Amino acid sequence: MKLRVTQLKWEAAGIVSVVLRSPTGDRLPAWAPGAHVAVTLPSGLVRQYSLCGPADDPYSYTIAVLLVGDGRGGSREIHQRLRIGEVLEVGEPRNNFALSDAPRYLFLAGGVGITPILSMIESLRGRTDPPPWRLVYGGRDRAAMAFLDRVQASDGVDVIPQDEAGLPDIAGALADSPPGTAVYCCGPPAMIAAVSDACARHPGLDLHVERFAAAAGDVPPTVDGDGAFDVELARSGVTVTVPAGTSVLDAVLEVNPDTAFSCAAGFCGTCETKVLAGEVDHRDELLSEDERRSNATMMICVSRSRGGSRLTLDL
Repeated sequence: MKLRVTQLKWEAAGIVSVVLRSPTGDRLPAWAPGAHVAVTLPSGLVRQYSLCGPADDPYSYTIAVLLVGDGRGGSREIHQRLRIGEVLEVGEPRNNFALSDAPRYLFLAGGVGITPILSMIESLRGRTDPPPWRLVYGGRDRAAMAFLDRVQASDGVDVIPQDEAGLPDIAGALADSPPGTAVYCCGPPAMIAAVSDACARHPGLDLHVERFAAAAGDVPPTVDGDGAFDVELARSGVTVTVPAGTSVLDAVLEVNPDTAFSCAAGFCGTCETKVLAGEVDHRDELLSEDERRSNATMMICVSRSRGGSRLTLDL
């Protein structure tokens, strides 16, 4: 879709929201809490951002972007160069962080990680008989915490600025959650790691996480011992060899430099590609076990051929 930037708003220190609408006033594809969209910036960079506007507005999408000074340039481009009126290419909403049915919920958000969770708590508030839920929202200080006015609109919200109250008591929040609670966590890698470790001690909890960056200690896209294999690009008829120590994405970019990608670490889904033939060694953090067994798609930034067999991709 081609969508126009109609609003840029400073939401907190280092966080700007962007409202996107159709230039012709068309309705946009519907989305559910936890969904994200891929945004192609004027430079050609592709980035994934959670939708955090009102889900009942069929004519606009809202994203929020944290300025990452030492990042790869996408957030700097939005903060420093994007202007109202520019038209961006935006993918249809995808949801790897969907709100499941549960008897109760615990939401854990750190910093800009509030963005996918915001629509979740607002959807629960809108239910006639909402299940019990609690939000623990931590940040460096109040000035750096976006959407405080929206999250504090009801009970069940613990806002914990670090300069006032220290770090959130994650262990305590999980210990207070009875078995069957759906736990949704989005925030810095260290926070997600702490929540994952704590949840391992409470097997009755149902954990869901959304990453904005690769987890600390993640295995890199290629490791010693990976062998070379061939990849056929079905649409172009070109076959490339993926050497040991090189990702499928890097090999494909040599012949198809317009191939979309973003995180290059297997967690955003931008480079997900349809597999037409061959067996994939899946190394991403997105696909479910059933999706991996189906062998229908792969994240070409991290996944490889299983056993060195030839892969045929819809590229």
